[in-house]
Amino acid sequence: MTSPIYANSQDCEAEFYRAFEAADLTAMMAVWAEDDDIVCVHPGGPRLAGIEAVRESWRQIFAGGPGLRVRLSQPLITSTLQTAIHTLHENLSVPGDTRQHAPMIATNIYLRTRRGWRMQLHHASPAQGQPSSSVAGGNEPSPRLH
Repeated sequence: MTSPIYANSQDCEAEFYRAFEAADLTAMMAVWAEDDDIVCVHPGGPRLAGIEAVRESWRQIFAGGPGLRVRLSQPLITSTLQTAIHTLHENLSVPGDTRQHAPMIATNIYLRTRRGWRMQLHHASPAQGQPSSSVAGGNEPSPRLH
């Protein structure tokens, strides 16, 4: 199978979140750089380094199948010819769940490679004290997050 070529970091990021919502491990791993220098930190989790550790973490997250919806907000993008840094809010929800959840703050770093743009790092953590504007409701615990 040939890996897709992402023309810019925004296309790579869009595919990352599409794969996340679809719980598609193959598509998720296609956005990552193909070397052992990749790093992923899920909310409240340890630093995972290397392709195998990152793949296994997403496999476990996706084991329950699709279910989370992600609405992105407040993006800030800094880029050069070879690197792009995206910081944004991930507003997560579960269809049918009306509870209000605090957004995650994510930092995604992309590298321009010979095979297009690829994710080098994804780090997400809870945005303390900032209610999400994407869903209405009470202050119940967050859904199972990435």
